[in-house]
Amino acid sequence: MKGKKILAFALSVATAASLLAGCTKTQPVSTEPVEEVTVPEIEGYSLLWHDEFSGAAMDESIWSYDPHEPGWTNEELQEYTTSTDNVFTRDGKMVLKAIKTTDANGNDYYTSGKIKSQNKEDFMYGKVVVSAKVPEGQGLWPAIWMMPTDESFYGQWPKCGEIDIMEVLGSDVKTAYGTVHYGEPHAEQQGTVKLTDGSFADDFHEYSVEWEPGEMRWYIDGELYLTVNDWFTALQGEEEKPYPAPFNQTFFVQLNLAVGGTWPGNPDETTNFDNAEFLIDYVRVYQKPEYDTNVQKPAKNYKEADATGNFITMGDFSDPSDLGTDLAEEKDWTFLLFEGGEGSASIEDGTMIIKTDAMGTVDYSVQLVQPGLPMIKGKNYRLTFDCWADEERDLITCVSAPTAGWVRYLQDTTFTVTTEPQSFEYNFRMNMKDDNNGRLEFNMGNKGSTATIYIKNVRLEEVQ
Repeated sequence: MKGKKILAFALSVATAASLLAGCTKTQPVSTEPVEEVTVPEIEGYSLLWHDEFSGAAMDESIWSYDPHEPGWTNEELQEYTTSTDNVFTRDGKMVLKAIKTTDANGNDYYTSGKIKSQNKEDFMYGKVVVSAKVPEGQGLWPAIWMMPTDESFYGQWPKCGEIDIMEVLGSDVKTAYGTVHYGEPHAEQQGTVKLTDGSFADDFHEYSVEWEPGEMRWYIDGELYLTVNDWFTALQGEEEKPYPAPFNQTFFVQLNLAVGGTWPGNPDETTNFDNAEFLIDYVRVYQKPEYDTNVQKPAKNYKEADATGNFITMGDFSDPSDLGTDLAEEKDWTFLLFEGGEGSASIEDGTMIIKTDAMGTVDYSVQLVQPGLPMIKGKNYRLTFDCWADEERDLITCVSAPTAGWVRYLQDTTFTVTTEPQSFEYNFRMNMKDDNNGRLEFNMGNKGSTATIYIKNVRLEEVQ
């Protein structure tokens, strides 16, 4: 109903029984006085709930511990405990601390902290603002995220939906991610912010999401970097649920510091657990007086091929300025660096030139991409390009789905280049859900070489 006012609600639940933690000592409570904080007003919003973490311990009227055994999700290593070694307040901050110990067999064992507002401060629609400082270290994975109060309402993850306000990998603390997960098959949309000066571990930064019935917007330090208004959910073999499902139900906030897992990888000898603390200065949730719930799912626009049948824009590399280092720049070609990758890209004389200074730890550490490619179910496609390098080396190419669970329409394909130009051709059939955001990738990281790479004449075309 248009103009329907959506309000948050809180429910009291019994606190879960405490679990034994790896350590039994208790963190000392700070005796330093905590300065009283005036929570700022935001025009158009009212403050719904907040926590400035000024008390001597976690406020259990807002938060619950969320204990889980190792391997609960993402192959993570930590046990989330109810121990005040892992979850405590200090000097007006919530501290989620990861601790490395050993088990009875002498193996490394990790404990950490996770808290949630589920069944205490649930809400539907609003602006969430969190100030936090992340830890640095291989295998550390802090997160600020939201899940639905009733995960079974539209079906288990990812059908239920998930809103990730912030994730940072401890091995790359210059880069922060905001993501939304949904659908069956699993789909996601993600934005990144990469700092050129300093890191997210150097100081506190403010992470925010504005969640409305037909749109979500992500900010870091007040700067918008991701807008999403197209999502879906469905049960296998059934029609999609009416938009804006699954994001038309109450969600709750959770904070955690994971150790290891499929994304960040495991800790190593460089990881300093003395400093493995995720610090949260405040969590503030605001809400507008009313929200218009009569929203329509936007129609998808599909890129058309040029006069020669090529879906790749500027595949002849004729414009040296059509190259960015951030997807937000909306250039046709984007050069990206992750996970220790260092290098540069330039366009000269109709050729893309990739120089690598450090190859990084994953294949996408050094990456050239063109997004926005139309992938239509039942169509056949052909990818062709010319490539060579200063010495023989390997690369990977693929056509991926950054907003559809990172599936591959063209599978990751390793190919070897020499010092002489060669032509490469790959054919594939698209058998998945229509996608207007396929992404051509050339991945050059972690392949045993930093030899400079040259690419020309890139084409992606539909074939019979």
